[in-house]
This record gives sequence, structure tokens and C-alpha cells, in this order.
Amino acid sequence: MEALVCRKLGDPTVSIHDEKSPIVLSKTEPIPQLNSSTAVRVRVKATSLNYANYLQILGKYQEKPPLPFVPGSDYSGTVDAVGPNVSNFKVGDTVCGVAALGSFAQFIVADQSELIPVPKGCDLLAAAALPVAFGTSHVALVHRAQLSSGQVLLVLGAAGGVGVAAVQIGKVCGATIIAVARGAEKIKFLKSLGVDHVVDLSNESVIPSVKEFLKARKLKGVDVLYDPVGGKLTKESLKLLKWGAQILVIGFASGEIPVIPANIALVKNWTVHGLYWGSYKIHRPHVLEDSLKELLLWAAKGLITIHISHTYSPSEANLAFSAIEDRKVIGKVMIAFDDMKSIRPRL
Repeated sequence: MEALVCRKLGDPTVSIHDEKSPIVLSKTEPIPQLNSSTAVRVRVKATSLNYANYLQILGKYQEKPPLPFVPGSDYSGTVDAVGPNVSNFKVGDTVCGVAALGSFAQFIVADQSELIPVPKGCDLLAAAALPVAFGTSHVALVHRAQLSSGQVLLVLGAAGGVGVAAVQIGKVCGATIIAVARGAEKIKFLKSLGVDHVVDLSNESVIPSVKEFLKARKLKGVDVLYDPVGGKLTKESLKLLKWGAQILVIGFASGEIPVIPANIALVKNWTVHGLYWGSYKIHRPHVLEDSLKELLLWAAKGLITIHISHTYSPSEANLAFSAIEDRKVIGKVMIAFDDMKSIRPRL
């Protein structure tokens, strides 16, 4: 089968045809066999490229699998084979799922408990984009912060994969949404989602812009900070939080891990939530299952929309990683198998 294999750590934006590339496109990988009576083999149609995949190939992610490995986490596809005790799926069913590794390949094997059926009418490209980005934001905002109607949500990196998801989930929850991004194209897109206020970092600072908005709305401050960025932007955003606010630490796209002063958190009664979505699969798998089911239901009802920014073939993987590194992405970056680049999301 065809698979993207990481053989050494390094920069994944280097062309896969260059000997310096850490990843190669192998066309002779063995097709994985069913490994239990409840195993399901899925022919992958599309897989999502996340910032974590980029960091993992660089060797900068918290989980460092032994080399060589096939990267990739969330995916969608069609059931190709089932074990004798599989009761939830049959060959031909469309499914989506999340793996620790291995979705950058034409086939992947998972236990039936790890797969979610894709409702009829849902596009497989969009279904593959949903689990990690929307799952992260849903668990963070709904399960951890318990965001409620009328609260103020400040989303940093709002035009990225998890940011776009957080904005939309915040709207479903009835929150007032403040979105922070950089560049006219991203700002225009966020406005199209109906956010209440947008901060364009290319020509304004977050503190005065948000304070002016809060004053105009007669709001006391930000209730929930959603932060996949870190660095200086986090430090500035802390000055906008009200007493009793919640901070969701999602990631550090800026490359700088921020310091949240414990003394200020004490005085202002802040709650800091660290959110590593992948670990829920080990410690609270039912939370992920319930989350993904609710997200697919929201998608079917049109409450959320999966925005695909770029779609590439496996041979163009370096271009996919470059889009993330260069911050050209609005929404999600996908790798599609079986000539799915012509498919457009309908979710």
C-alpha cells in the first residue's frame, strides 16, 4: 500500500523527493492485517494534518514514537474488512476515527470501539477534518470550561484549525465571541462566521481593541480564554480576564511557552485547564466518543461547518506542512487518497 513514512526526524517541508526529507512516500508498505476479533480495517479516503504532526516529525512533540513510523491521527474512509466478532460495522460502511499514529496511509486497522459512523450525506473529506480540531475545542469548551450563554470567549489563533472550531462551538453555546488573527483574508473569514469582535494583529493590539469592545458592550471582561498560541499574546490576553475566568491551554504555535503568574491566578480566582486531547483516549475514552457523536450531530444540523483550507495528495505532503508552517491556513489542511481532491465538504 501507499504510505507516508517518517524515517528520520527533520523538517517535513522539504520535498519528499529530496534525500534530506525526513518523510518518504513508500508504495510497498504491507497492508495491515486484522489483529483481533473486533478489529476493523479501513481504507483511508482522507486524513487531517495537524500542527502536532508537524512537531512530531520535527522531534519537538511530547510523544516521540520510535523510528520509522507512519504519522497521522484523524481520518475517514470505508470499512474494508471486519473481524468475526465485529457487530457495529460491515464492509462498505463509512467511518471516521482517531489513531495515535498511522493514518497517513491507504489502510489502517482499529478496534470497532474506536470508530464513529459517518452519517449519510456527510462528506468524507470534512469528516476526516473534524475529530482532532473540533474534538479538541469541544472537549475544552463544553466539557472542561462548560462555556455557557452570555459568557465572553476570547479565541487566539482564531483562523487556524482548532481556532475556527472554537469560534463555531462558542457560537453554538451562545457565547460572545472575540477572535484574534492576523491578515485581511483571515479577518474577513472570521467575520463571515458571525463573531462579535475581531482583532487583526497586523494593524492593532489585542488589549486596546478588546477593551474598547468590552466597554461598548458594557461587559466586565473575558470569561474564557482559548489559547493555542502562547508567547507574548498569552501574556497580553491575561490582562483582559475577569475575576473567576478560565484559561484553556491548548498549545504553543508561537513556539514560546508562556508563564501564567500563580499569584495573579490566586488573587483573581482563575482556573487554568491544560488540555491534551489525545490523552483522553487513554484516560476518558467515553468523553471523546460522546464529544464526536455530538459534533457529527451538530454538523448534520448545520450548526458547525468544517472549512477545508488546503487539500493535497500524499506526494505533496511537504506542501501541506509548508502551508501550516507559513501560517497560510484558514481552517484545516488535508491529505486525500484516491483522487479525493475534487471532493468539497458539504458539512
